[in-house]
Amino acid sequence: MTHLAVDAHVSASTQNQALQALLFLYRCVLEADLPWLRNVTRARRQMRLPVVLSVAEVHGVLAQLDGTPWLVANLLYGSGLRLMEALQLRVKDVVMERAELIVRDAKGGRDRVTVLPTSIMQPLRVHLEKLHLRFNQQRASGDPGVSLPSSLAQKFPHYSKQWGWHYVFPAASLCEDVYSGQPIRHHVHEKAIQRAVSAAVRSAGIKQPASCHTFRHCFATHLLEAGCDIRTIQELLGHADVRTTMIYTHVLGKGCLGVKSPLDRMV
Repeated sequence: MTHLAVDAHVSASTQNQALQALLFLYRCVLEADLPWLRNVTRARRQMRLPVVLSVAEVHGVLAQLDGTPWLVANLLYGSGLRLMEALQLRVKDVVMERAELIVRDAKGGRDRVTVLPTSIMQPLRVHLEKLHLRFNQQRASGDPGVSLPSSLAQKFPHYSKQWGWHYVFPAASLCEDVYSGQPIRHHVHEKAIQRAVSAAVRSAGIKQPASCHTFRHCFATHLLEAGCDIRTIQELLGHADVRTTMIYTHVLGKGCLGVKSPLDRMV
């Protein structure tokens, strides 16, 4: 373990994974304690600043997208969603009357409510209307419903064929349910959105290594720049600790921490 940190220079997460594997082997399989692990040199977790684009750069990336990737990217930036949170959205969790999105079973197993941008409501409404027509055709032809959590599928199997439980971004084809082995409709695969966003970033001429998660960083940073308080942003992002949200104060578009250089003052 010390060799991994000192000689191999691995990341803290890589060393932790190796440590947990060794602990499981000795404690659960061999039933032996390892007191010498207490003196192991631990790899330090490095703090990296998130990649944040300007408003003009975000607009340039979104302009390169269309269809489902465009709609998903707008939700990532406009609502601060993680990619899988956007893809796992169901129709019942889109509350247009209150301009809210209900994020179910997010990171840490917590639900939260975030904002639904009014500028995206009309395209989203048109998308859902087309989706509802396709949904009715699938029900008439006897196609299987959407995937559900295993416990919910066992207790309420009819939910899979209800409109409210339909994915906002369903996959075009069926796949095999990992729980029942039966054909089921899942949401769009995350790789499809990631590839589209990566191509859009290159087409927009962005030099920074932006990705789908960059939109979430931009959501938080641009809200801070607009004067939104950090506790509200913490709730919208679903952070358990405000210290996690505080990292966005280091990437505000006001220079380094908003400080004016003494050289600029002299000039």
